[in-house]
Amino acid sequence: MLAQKVIGATASAKEQFIAVAHVSSPFVTAYSWSVSGFGTKFANPSTLPTGTGFDVSFSPSGDAVAVAHSSSPFVSAYPWSASGFGTKFVNPSTLPTGTGTKVSFSSSGDAVAVAYSSFPFVSAYPWSASGFGTKFANPATLPTNGGNGVAFSPSGDAIAVAHSGSPYVSAYPWSGSGFGTKFANPATLPATGTGVAFSSSGDAVAVSHTTSPFISAYPWSASGFGTKFANPATLPAGGGQSVAFSPSGDAVAVAHETSSPFVTAYPWSASGFGTKFANPATLPTGTGIDVSFSSSGDAVAVAHANSPFVTAYPWSASGFGTKFANPATLPTNLALGVAFTER
Repeated sequence: MLAQKVIGATASAKEQFIAVAHVSSPFVTAYSWSVSGFGTKFANPSTLPTGTGFDVSFSPSGDAVAVAHSSSPFVSAYPWSASGFGTKFVNPSTLPTGTGTKVSFSSSGDAVAVAYSSFPFVSAYPWSASGFGTKFANPATLPTNGGNGVAFSPSGDAIAVAHSGSPYVSAYPWSGSGFGTKFANPATLPATGTGVAFSSSGDAVAVSHTTSPFISAYPWSASGFGTKFANPATLPAGGGQSVAFSPSGDAVAVAHETSSPFVTAYPWSASGFGTKFANPATLPTGTGIDVSFSSSGDAVAVAHANSPFVTAYPWSASGFGTKFANPATLPTNLALGVAFTER
């Protein structure tokens, strides 16, 4: 299962970056980023992830980056600075038990969670400047099969996991003690969950999934899932692989497989999906596997099959702008994850 995934909010001189997880060594590639698009590629980490990079995530403060990958230890994390990757953090003392498919930091940066292919399908750890802490206890009610996506709510009081077995998405209260008692399942279930994301205001949660309608969205509150929003009038063209809300919460995008345009975006409001934005003039070149907005919301990037493996666009209230030039040094193979940060 292909898993399914932040730029300066002010005019200050914050530096901006983008990272891509991909199939071949070095398994993660990072670049500087600006309003002009991709900058110079950073040197590879001195200690590489040990296999296919399925996902990449920066900490909220932009001082760390984590990669979920296919071989033990299944997650690797590094300090991050304007110089790029630092010396790899020590592995967690209790490792995930299988291929890491998704990694996500909590909004406060004090926890990190990994979704993966094997029982118990999700693991979470305290996070600090020292790296991984002692693994939190597993949820009392586990996801029912392979974890494909994981996300914390913006307020940090909930965590959701997209997974391969029914109910395909599981959500839990989250606190400094870890997982709470699982929320009730949505009344209308998605299909096989490939990705999950909360809106920036925390009042909605969306799940990308493998069969039509390919994306399902629900109101979210302290009580959990609300009644499913109506499907988009124009559905994604194939199996959803990843979903992301814009930082302002006024748009939602889906990376998808099978058919062009490989990425589909919609306005988002309290009423749910709006009328689909026009496709990008220059499309990604193959199956869209991950999608991510910059934190200022002025760019969106898609990790995809086929060279150049990552494609990025300006983003505005009108939707996709003219594609940015490809990076001068491309990722080395099919890209599975993409993320922005600033610091």
